[in-house]
Amino acid sequence: MAKPRIMFYHDGRHPLIYMYEPPIERVEYEAGVDELVGTPVEAIMLGLGDGRTFLHDTKVGELWGHNVDRWPHLVFRRAHQNARKLIDEGNDPLKVLIDRAHAMDKLLYATLLVQQGSGVRGVDVRTSDFRLDNKHLEIGARGGLDGNFPGAECLDFMHDEVRAERMAVIQETLSRYDVDGFELQLNYTPYYFHPDDVERGREVMTAWVWEVYDAVKASGADRELAVRIPASVEACQAVGMDPAAWAREGIVDVLIGQTGAGSEALDPTLDIRPLVEAVDGTDCRVHASIHSRMGSDRLGQAPIEVVRATASNYWTQGIDGIYLAHWFGNWPYDATFYEKLREIPYPEIMAPKDKHYYVPTEMDRHAVPTGGVDPKPQLPAELEEGSTASITLPVADDLRRWAKSGRVHEVLLRVRVTGTTEQDEIGVSLNGRILPASMLRKINHVYRMNAPRYRVFGYWYVFRLGPEHWPAQGENTIKVTLKRRDPDVTVPFQLRDVELETKYLLGKNFYRGPSFEDPDLGPSEAYAE
Repeated sequence: MAKPRIMFYHDGRHPLIYMYEPPIERVEYEAGVDELVGTPVEAIMLGLGDGRTFLHDTKVGELWGHNVDRWPHLVFRRAHQNARKLIDEGNDPLKVLIDRAHAMDKLLYATLLVQQGSGVRGVDVRTSDFRLDNKHLEIGARGGLDGNFPGAECLDFMHDEVRAERMAVIQETLSRYDVDGFELQLNYTPYYFHPDDVERGREVMTAWVWEVYDAVKASGADRELAVRIPASVEACQAVGMDPAAWAREGIVDVLIGQTGAGSEALDPTLDIRPLVEAVDGTDCRVHASIHSRMGSDRLGQAPIEVVRATASNYWTQGIDGIYLAHWFGNWPYDATFYEKLREIPYPEIMAPKDKHYYVPTEMDRHAVPTGGVDPKPQLPAELEEGSTASITLPVADDLRRWAKSGRVHEVLLRVRVTGTTEQDEIGVSLNGRILPASMLRKINHVYRMNAPRYRVFGYWYVFRLGPEHWPAQGENTIKVTLKRRDPDVTVPFQLRDVELETKYLLGKNFYRGPSFEDPDLGPSEAYAE
């Protein structure tokens, strides 16, 4: 079996079974595969329902909503109706998508959300009787937890019953369905042991991964085990996972590094190199996970320039492939979705094309871009008079190379500060070089009546960088110093956003844009004889 470089996570729910009015038809359900035909996606990673309950004809697990009489959630009810209808007519949803994927020359891996909280009966209609009836198997059951510990309601993998229940679902999927591989999604709610048991828990988890791997290979030598984890090796170890040991022992085929489970925003700054180094000398491959959502005050789904920047940064770190996570947020898919997908496998094609880098910061869904297992975020950073914030931003572009052939059009660095007035004075440097005022344009957003998505107040400082101030290929350091603070205000001063854009021409002295129109000429002059 070919080793897929581009994997696409399809949760089987949001753009599919949630969307279609009951009774869903088989041809509608097959759209989960059909919509990816003609793209570079080689493997569809299909979510098996909620992880506690499922949306296929399981005999060892529990069907989504089987224990619900009256529904407080209409969409979750629709998922149950559609799954029940397909199963009753002999169209097992999982088999339908496997058969369709193979007919369309795609691989399909089953994805299990291994961990999450138990929920409350009658409120969480996606949960299972096993979870509701076995609260004694949860991490918090033994007590002694800090009140802020986020995994108290998660299953404690020290219990044999917990691992056995998860294993039964995996074994059934491998024995009854023609999947090409199996994915353990261990990053969804990445807490598996009581904090006092983490060191001993790593051995328990490694033994369990061994068991899963053996089951995968016993069911088919070409089948693969993929495991999705936090990108930080240290973060994995802190919650009872040891991906380096899994790679050394040869019990995982693909490790998928991702930002923390709490954030669904793509992160161009994600450092995947420790994971790549951890598998060096082994047969294990490393994929980097790219989300599609940006979630800023200006942009919801990330445009192609942001996707290019993120993918390019990841390819430079020596990864083996890309994992596209939560891209179903783009549904219904249009031309921009397919345009972004087309270039992702090819860093050399993306190299001389526009890119938009940014440092993760406060977004619409998550105040702080971390799932609890990520390093402390760089932004936002609060400053007092005389203090400096130092921000690291990796950039894949080799600007000097493309400048030699006349391809570089423009390079912009933007920083946004909030809680600021016109009396404040800041200094900005890039890689130790002060950016002069001659490059600067300030944009006043101290108050806004309206905004593209939601309002953020403050000032943008936009620098049009000359060649002597261009970022380096690789790590770059942006420093922002609050030189003078308006003495009459008490609002905290924050550095909230840092962005960098690289813009290119199609060739030397070419026009900008997809047509002969050029913004430097205007639409009428562009066609003048």
